[in-house]
Amino acid sequence: MKKLWEKLRGRKIGRTGRLVLMILALYALFVLAVTLVVDGRHVRFYMTQPQEITAAYGEEFTDPGCYAVTAGRLFGEGGRRLRLSVRGEVDTSKLGSYEIEYSAHWLFQEYSTRRTVTVVDKTPPEITLEYTEGYAPSWFTGYEEEGFTALDNCDGDLTAKVEKKVLGDRIEYTVTDSSGNTASVERRPNYTVTAPVISLSGGTELQIYAGPSFADPGYSAADSLGNDLTGYVQVSGEVCPYLAGEYELNYCITNKLGETVSAVRKVTVLPAPLPETVEPDEKTIYLTFDDGPGPYTDDLLDLLQAYNVKATFFVTCLNEKYQDMVGRAADEGHSIGVHTASHNYRAIYAGEDAFFQDFNAVEEMIKEQTGAYTSLCRFPGGSSNTVSSFNPGIMTRLAKAVTDMGYQYFDWNVSSGDAGETTDTDQVAANIINGCTGRKASVVLQHDIKDYSVAAVERVINWGLSNGYTFRPLDLTSPGAHHGIAN
Repeated sequence: MKKLWEKLRGRKIGRTGRLVLMILALYALFVLAVTLVVDGRHVRFYMTQPQEITAAYGEEFTDPGCYAVTAGRLFGEGGRRLRLSVRGEVDTSKLGSYEIEYSAHWLFQEYSTRRTVTVVDKTPPEITLEYTEGYAPSWFTGYEEEGFTALDNCDGDLTAKVEKKVLGDRIEYTVTDSSGNTASVERRPNYTVTAPVISLSGGTELQIYAGPSFADPGYSAADSLGNDLTGYVQVSGEVCPYLAGEYELNYCITNKLGETVSAVRKVTVLPAPLPETVEPDEKTIYLTFDDGPGPYTDDLLDLLQAYNVKATFFVTCLNEKYQDMVGRAADEGHSIGVHTASHNYRAIYAGEDAFFQDFNAVEEMIKEQTGAYTSLCRFPGGSSNTVSSFNPGIMTRLAKAVTDMGYQYFDWNVSSGDAGETTDTDQVAANIINGCTGRKASVVLQHDIKDYSVAAVERVINWGLSNGYTFRPLDLTSPGAHHGIAN
């Protein structure tokens, strides 16, 4: 219409021409009115994919496109696609939503529509399992993780977020990234390692004689690959070395999977054999001295040596500066026996373990001084003491224990009275002489830490020798002069 008007404008036309032109213009306006109002003509957009789409993170994005045509109620769609302009970009290196705008111009108006593109992470993380050449799990520790990594194209390193589950003979590794993508892999370790063997030195059955202590002969443990597992062995059970009986020791290893291997050792503690007591054929006096050595022991040994009389010393650890007298006494043919290290009744008789801790301390001192342990002992207070009554039955148990260990314990049947009855030398000598008179075997109790008691010894020796008595040291065959045990 515009071109026609421009063409005619340059020509001279008459009234009829102008009328025709007016009619044509009115017709054009009518057609335009019908098109816009009655037909409702407008621009219609067509998306080649849905209006809301997703794009993969990190991948190149290509716009699927859009086209536009005119459309109306009466005349339908136009056959010619309109020219479009596109605005907006999609950055697939960043998660989020982006908009692309499509615009078209028609009849002096601009029409537009939008497409939403959401960049999402659709790629699951990648879990990589590490393998160590030649690795095999030990039976004790089971499988020890060789290592793994988890990387995600968006979140980066997710190793710390990997969840590991042990499912029987396999291990499952799972990780989920921030976009909800999950990866899972499996490992099947070599669990063919056989259980270890616990080897008991000395065998599974052991017989020992009762004694002050028990030393386990030892044990070792190794698995089929030669891994030394000895340090993981747990030992339970107890051997009471001073009490005859049957005992059991259990050696166990439990691995991290809860599996257990074990070995058992049976230990039989036998009573040590003791010779029978022999009553002396002749009148015999056994001089015994408790609680030494002390400051008067040296003089006493000189006296005994002068008369060639042998005696018995039940020693303590109370006077360390005089302990060399124990070695001298043994060298000169006297008998040495255990008395007590501390002479603390309440501590000694608190229990068997406490007693033998004290007892063994004296034995070690005796061995240090003489080169050998002894087999003779005297209970502090004697076997009939009542100072131990705070621990009912302790003396009965101890008497059996020391006998099972091969010790002969000695009481006395003649008391010098030097333990509190008197401090008079004459009275001490009289008590001993009166006590020995008429006896065939006299076990005399004295204390070489008492000077007044040591001073009485020469008088007793002279009396004994003058009256046909023999002085002897105690040994395992000597009469025990046992008192009746009161506890």
